[in-house]
Amino acid sequence: MERLHISGGRTLDGDISISGSKNACLPVLAATLLSADQIDISNLPELVDVSTMLKLIKELAGKCYELDGSALSIRAEEIQSKKAPYDLVRTMRASFLVLGPLLARCGYAEVSLPGGCAIGSRPVDQHLKGFEAMGAKIEVREGYVIAKTPEGLQGADIYFDKPTVGGTENIMMAASLASGTTNIFNAATEPEVKNLGDFLRAMGADISGHGSNQIKIKGVSHLKGCTYKVSADRIEAGTFMVAAAATRGQITMNGADPRELEVVTELLRESGAEVETSVDKIRVSMEARPRAVDIETAPFPGFPTDLQAQFMVLNSVAKGKAFVREQIFENRFMHVQELIRMGAKIELRGSNMAVVTGRKALKGAPVMATDLRASSSLVIGGLVADGETIIDRIYHIDRGYEAIEKKLSVLGASVRRIQN
Repeated sequence: MERLHISGGRTLDGDISISGSKNACLPVLAATLLSADQIDISNLPELVDVSTMLKLIKELAGKCYELDGSALSIRAEEIQSKKAPYDLVRTMRASFLVLGPLLARCGYAEVSLPGGCAIGSRPVDQHLKGFEAMGAKIEVREGYVIAKTPEGLQGADIYFDKPTVGGTENIMMAASLASGTTNIFNAATEPEVKNLGDFLRAMGADISGHGSNQIKIKGVSHLKGCTYKVSADRIEAGTFMVAAAATRGQITMNGADPRELEVVTELLRESGAEVETSVDKIRVSMEARPRAVDIETAPFPGFPTDLQAQFMVLNSVAKGKAFVREQIFENRFMHVQELIRMGAKIELRGSNMAVVTGRKALKGAPVMATDLRASSSLVIGGLVADGETIIDRIYHIDRGYEAIEKKLSVLGASVRRIQN
């Protein structure tokens, strides 16, 4: 098993290109199952989660694609299996997104209950509630969701109890081929939802309002092929923004969309960083020791939960004390104990609040990644620490960061993969 070895204390300086978004491309890949025509996708990131989704598509539609670097051509002419098996779905929560396309195109689906990062309960009840409103008959048996639509999916008004990104995406895909009109109320507004809506429209879907909390979908009889470019990964960009500030360096992130990171930009400026933006570029520089900043996670356009752990590292080496409130997921402070091993002063108050008192420096230590975003916080911790840091279980990093050690090396970091 591979580990990451980091020699800390180096300032990051330079330019990088932000990869295609993991969270944007996974629902897009699931949506390719809605059409029998050829679809060409570019800027696809080379990630473990992308490979997992392609394996699942192969399981369902056979070897219907050609992958050349970041370019994918896919044509799901025939759905050969309507069952998404446990062995694939258990490793990645986004695999559950094939339920909507299978149900819409085939009228039947068996999808294992999802897995992914162990960061608390993320139930799929809102997904199922939406499908039932559209006429699906659903039962959960032996760890599988079994859904069927004897009379086809029907448009419906769907009210989510709270915004759900995956639930919004699943219903959007299914509603695209349903009979009649579907209205989603209290929909998720994350950029990835808007990206999926744009992709479905390119396929011929009649969708409006995506990106707002109310989405309207008029079902069509079929969806066609199209070409599509995956947008830049806002979480990767945000991670490097924090890394620039924490190491008191200067990084330019090419391809990043500043509109998706406005709250992050505001907080970094509050911490003392200089942030410059243009249409598709963000530059972050920090000269002095950062100031501690309070954060509270929230659905978009609020502060993203996927950057909470990274900001906790920034606060660990900042001047002052900061409160970190996690309002999206429970059990998303598993990185805290690992940061404490590196000398961070963090006090947990209940399950959703941490108080971070900044110290002048962290110290390198052997640590273990517990989930995808926690792993990136340990990388930043290793970059700012004195001495050597070895991060175990880095397969978490490979799920969401494309060639992270190569990008960091370009910026002047001492990072390399080692074998156990």
